[in-house]
Amino acid sequence: MGKPTGFLEIERRDRGYEKPAVRRKSWNEFVKPLPEPEVGKQAARCMDCGIPFCHNGCPVNNLIPDWNSLVYRDQWQTALRNLHSTNNFPEFTGRICPAPCEAACTLNIDDNPVTIKTIECAIVDKGWQEGWIEPFIAPHKTGKTVAVVGSGPAGMACAQQLARVGHSVTLFEKSDRVGGLLRYGIPDFKMEKWLIDRRVEQMAAEGVEFRTGVEIGVDVSAAAVIDAFDAVVMSGGAELPRDLEISGRELDGIHFAMDFLTQQNKRGAGDSEEHAAPDGTISAKGKHVVVIGGGDTGSDCIGTSVRQGAASITQLEIMPRPPEHEDKGLTWPDWPLKLRTSSSQEEGCERDWAVLTRRAIGSNGRIEALDCVRVEWVKDASGRLQMQDVAGSAFQLKADLVLLAMGFLGPRKPGMIEQSGATLDPRGNLRANTVDYRTSVAKLFAAGDMRRGQSLVVWAIREGRQCARAVDEFLMGTSTLPR
Repeated sequence: MGKPTGFLEIERRDRGYEKPAVRRKSWNEFVKPLPEPEVGKQAARCMDCGIPFCHNGCPVNNLIPDWNSLVYRDQWQTALRNLHSTNNFPEFTGRICPAPCEAACTLNIDDNPVTIKTIECAIVDKGWQEGWIEPFIAPHKTGKTVAVVGSGPAGMACAQQLARVGHSVTLFEKSDRVGGLLRYGIPDFKMEKWLIDRRVEQMAAEGVEFRTGVEIGVDVSAAAVIDAFDAVVMSGGAELPRDLEISGRELDGIHFAMDFLTQQNKRGAGDSEEHAAPDGTISAKGKHVVVIGGGDTGSDCIGTSVRQGAASITQLEIMPRPPEHEDKGLTWPDWPLKLRTSSSQEEGCERDWAVLTRRAIGSNGRIEALDCVRVEWVKDASGRLQMQDVAGSAFQLKADLVLLAMGFLGPRKPGMIEQSGATLDPRGNLRANTVDYRTSVAKLFAAGDMRRGQSLVVWAIREGRQCARAVDEFLMGTSTLPR
């Protein structure tokens, strides 16, 4: 334990943000890191609980009390080794993870959890600054070949782990750059993309071969890849978006959130407009924007629309407004349902809850407004919540651009998945368990969102790491990789 009385003597202090008026004008990250001495003080607040609930809250099983104590004792390099033992990419999670570990922290019982996410990010950022993070070259090659399809966090983690035990790994990505959702779904102001490039360089030095612009099932058949490699891991994303099935959906100006976000990230990467938006530009500039969906993707659309110069932004959520504070006795240490306001929402938008979109209205083929109605959720005879309209609550909302951010239904089936013949689960994801990660097809494995459905970056990294161990055991009979 770093400091036995730390949680009593030291107040919680977290990273700050640039003011909204400043950050609205920039696509760069706007989080202000804590000074190193303050990070050490915050680490001293960790109680090193007998039962560390933060472990249960963290999907990658970070050894949080251990590296908190090491940071407090100024043993940063050891803390970095500890952190990397469970997480390949702490600079990603330290920026975009919602921190379920902090919700599970014992000190969160009175709303003052340890600033775990901030400390994690400080450790890895210092590691890069000090030159402590170097390629790990496997001392011996196994002669086995592995194809990893999909270069998001699951695929990157899986590929890196397999390369480090001596397998020859080829990472396939259908896009022009590596990173998956990290690259083209997360806005630059939340995570700058040179962070991904730096890890790609490390992985290339470790022996991972990257093949971008290659879509398995289109450019190369799934059967050809399965035949050519000793093992194949499918680690793509849950890319099938939930659509809005209403009258007027065909009007121009209604787009899926990922199409909008990807375009902006391509511009940020320096692509020409023709390359960034081959099917036409989606821009919020000067428009009345309506974002349908209240999650992280919807929030990213808000921040992007703000920076593009939207005239107004409204975010609609079909569920009721959550409570301001959770009931700790009922929820802790689990992730609570409560009202959260993201940095993008702080920058300027109207939020409305329990609203259902009924119809899109437009002229000359373009969206002009949305017909909406307020709804309430009531229990039916079986106790299930059912949605019903509130009488007399219909209203119309001006809209020049509508962004659909209502979640994802699973992976896209045409191409690789259909050609592989792998069995799907009832939700349309690839069927594979979390012990051996094997699909119904010989030497074909699945991990990440393609297996579990849309989820968090921490879950993707966890599954990529565990799948790598399963593949190593399959190829070698045993494995030294951690789960």
